Formats: sequence, C-alpha cells, structure tokens
Amino acid sequence: MFKNMKKQLNNEKGLTLIELLAVIVILAIIAAIAVPAIGNIIAKSNDRAILADASTVLSGAKLAIANNECKEDKTAKTITCNATVLKSYVEKDIVTGNDTTGDKVVKETETNEYTIHYANFKEIKKITVDGLTQSNGTTTSDTLTEEKLLAAMGKN
Repeated sequence: MFKNMKKQLNNEKGLTLIELLAVIVILAIIAAIAVPAIGNIIAKSNDRAILADASTVLSGAKLAIANNECKEDKTAKTITCNATVLKSYVEKDIVTGNDTTGDKVVKETETNEYTIHYANFKEIKKITVDGLTQSNGTTTSDTLTEEKLLAAMGKN
C-alpha cells in the first residue's frame, strides 16, 4: 500500500516553465486587444452622455419657452433661453455659465428651428457629429441645431 502511494507521489507533475510562459503570453495578447477596445467604448459613452445632456437642455428650453420665461427679440425674430432660465428647468450642473457667456438655446420664430449653444460639445472626442466635427476629427464648435443633434443621437 505504501509503495503504491509512493509511486503516485513520484509520478505527479506540475506546470513546466514553458507552459507557464505560454499562458502569460496568451493573457498578454488578450489584454493588448481588450484594453484599447474598452477605452474606446468609454470615450464614446462619454460623448453620448454629452449629446444626451444637450437634448435635456433643449427639452428644458422648450418648457421655458412654453412658460414664456425666455427673452424674445422681435427684430431678430428669436426667442433666447439663457443659462439662468435653463438652470431652473434642468439639473444645474448640466448648464454652465451665466446669461452672457453661458449655455443657451435660441429658437427662430419664423422657422421654429432650435439652435443649442452648449460648451460641453467641445469635449466630444470619438463620435463624428455633423455640424460640430471638422474634417480632421476635432470638435471646435459649441453650436448645433436640433435637427443635427437628433441625427447624431440616432446614428451613434
């Protein structure tokens, strides 16, 4: 009985150094593929969040306009909702700035077209948005029409 147990103990084998190195190399290859892909997913998610916040700002502006809380310019035929008004309709940390330099939504009264001036648009890095993104891929504008915002949210 002891002889059989001794033989079994002598026959046990572990991982060789080559096998261990092969496993480590395979794991390194998987990590090299997965890490950039995950980083890209996170960046696109941040961009989509900015577009969703802009949509929220636009919805708040529509409510403010319906409640007659925005400033109408009859000469320019526009209604402007500045940051102060927008902050009472959306979460305060979504809207930035003040009435002169902050985020705002402008409605053309003749065409009923909305234009969103949103500083966070400049933070978009991975999603191409017609009207914001230049041919070299950088985002330099902070102004987007409602139509282009909705198109960007639908296609990305």
